[in-house]
Amino acid sequence: MGFQSGLSGLNAAAKNLDVIGNNVANSNTVGFKGSRALFADVFAASLTGAGTGQIGIGTKLSKVQQEFTQGNISVSNNPLDIAINGGGFFRLSNNGTISYTRNGQFHLDSAGYIVSADNLQLTGYTVDASGNIITSAPQPIRLSTADIAPQATGAFDATLNLDSRATPIAVAFDPADPATYTSSTSGTVYDSLGNAHVFTMYFAKAAAAGEWALHATVDGGAVGDVNLGAGAGNPVNLAFDSNGVLTTGMPVAGVSLAIGGSAVSPLAFDLDFTGTSQYGAEFGVSALAQNGYTSGRLTGFNVGEDGVIVGRYSNGQANRLGQVVLANFSNASGLRSLGNNQWEETSDSGLAVIGAPQSSSLGSLQSAAVEDSNIDLTQELVNMITAQRVYQANAQTIKTQDQVLQTLVNLR
Repeated sequence: MGFQSGLSGLNAAAKNLDVIGNNVANSNTVGFKGSRALFADVFAASLTGAGTGQIGIGTKLSKVQQEFTQGNISVSNNPLDIAINGGGFFRLSNNGTISYTRNGQFHLDSAGYIVSADNLQLTGYTVDASGNIITSAPQPIRLSTADIAPQATGAFDATLNLDSRATPIAVAFDPADPATYTSSTSGTVYDSLGNAHVFTMYFAKAAAAGEWALHATVDGGAVGDVNLGAGAGNPVNLAFDSNGVLTTGMPVAGVSLAIGGSAVSPLAFDLDFTGTSQYGAEFGVSALAQNGYTSGRLTGFNVGEDGVIVGRYSNGQANRLGQVVLANFSNASGLRSLGNNQWEETSDSGLAVIGAPQSSSLGSLQSAAVEDSNIDLTQELVNMITAQRVYQANAQTIKTQDQVLQTLVNLR
């Protein structure tokens, strides 16, 4: 019995050292989850049932259990390095075969798919033409690098102050003669092809108290190229009460600009002066805003905490390109390790629960970062010393048993 117990102890200690060695070897592996060896004692079966004097016959390896504790987060320079802070696994597809990982070191392949170092495709939710997330079955995420289409200006907002102390203008308006208007400002608008046009507004104080005439030109052209809703070339009246508050209804509808080229002409939009005042102060522009833009080329992207991938474009716009999903399991320790930082679902792990990051039990994501191995080297080195001592002690029991048998053999 002594030999068998000692031998089982040697085997158990050797397997424990194997587990510890594997942990130490992967201490720098991104997303690696350490394991620990679980042991059980062994008793011989008794024909007469269990007795009070049973002596065990050694030990055995019961299970190698993986520990899915959180690893430290380290930053990187790659926006497609993604770390999970909390529960969940990335879901990877290999031509439809699904595996799971905590290693978030991804890159783009030649077709625009987000892939792992082994060229497995990261899955998630896709987007429609308007950038809305489609929360259907997860699919491999493919980032579109196509230019985004331009958007023609549909609204132009201006907030400014017109100087109530100005002298009324009594001559006909001429954009080339500053003496025919009190003040002016301009902003950029975009046509259906994304071409920029300069929309210039001229304000002339009228003889009537609190009234101003608004004139406009486009690209420095003729007054007749602009219709402010009162007919091409005709001004629009802006009225203010005795407190300097604008009383003309807003927005000014029916504004249209005659533009050249092959874009849609005229360019029509609403002109809104809400918040504009007439105080006894210098003319000043507080804000100019419009909702058009030219075409844009993808210049970069980032992944949000909720997994939404947002592309940034050269025209200052941003579009959603997809959303990374995570999967979690009721018993993560039941997953089968496949190597290469991957696991697969088993009956012990339960079915994968798939959802967006930050929902249910799923953690959040951090872009340009990776999750380090959860190995504590100090603890592993202490465990190694303990396993070594256990191995030596079991070898000593075999040696002692051999000496006892040798004594018996030498009896005469």
